[in-house]
Amino acid sequence: MGKVTIDDIKFDERGLVPAIVVDNETREVLTLAYMNRESLEITVNEGRTCFWSRSRGELWRKGETSGNVQHVARIVADCDRDALVVVVKKDGPACHLGTDSCFTNDLFISDTVPDFTVSGLMDLIRDRRVNRKEGSYTTYLFDKGLDKILKKVGEESTEVIIAAKAEDKKETVYEIADLMYHVMVLMCEAGISPEDVIRELSSRHVIDHKVKQEKMT
Repeated sequence: MGKVTIDDIKFDERGLVPAIVVDNETREVLTLAYMNRESLEITVNEGRTCFWSRSRGELWRKGETSGNVQHVARIVADCDRDALVVVVKKDGPACHLGTDSCFTNDLFISDTVPDFTVSGLMDLIRDRRVNRKEGSYTTYLFDKGLDKILKKVGEESTEVIIAAKAEDKKETVYEIADLMYHVMVLMCEAGISPEDVIRELSSRHVIDHKVKQEKMT
């Protein structure tokens, strides 16, 4: 991967570069905004997103009035260096309408290409906990309560161990999928979000990275 500076970024004839803002934890696209050189410099120096408002013709620090600040984890330029991906940790909704992402309106949904995401499955499970759809297995688990959910997590854990011990990759993948689903149900029941788990994993990664560096020196 190459290292670039602000001097390498190719701003358009208006002095702007598109900035695609992405959530650091979920990798969800949050919004598309624009930066000029000054706002990009502010973003880098302050560690929080600052954009150029094309409608108002002025600098715009995200969260300045709403409090929904975006703390920058990383900025990546594309191969032509005329577009940016800005990875952020957000303090609140990215959209002025109060949603996590500005991209919420479906224009086209394929009948042949599956649009599956883990976050989408989590949203569905959360919805089942609130809106108990009759005949749904997820609804059944929530109706039965924590003890039933914990029992299923234990059973599926055992199934993963058995399949892995047998060195059956296909069966192991199948059982891991079952386990992941039931763990996600448990997370919803316990009020644990994927972001909570990602933050914990991230904190461990930092520690492990430091340990690895220390051992290498």
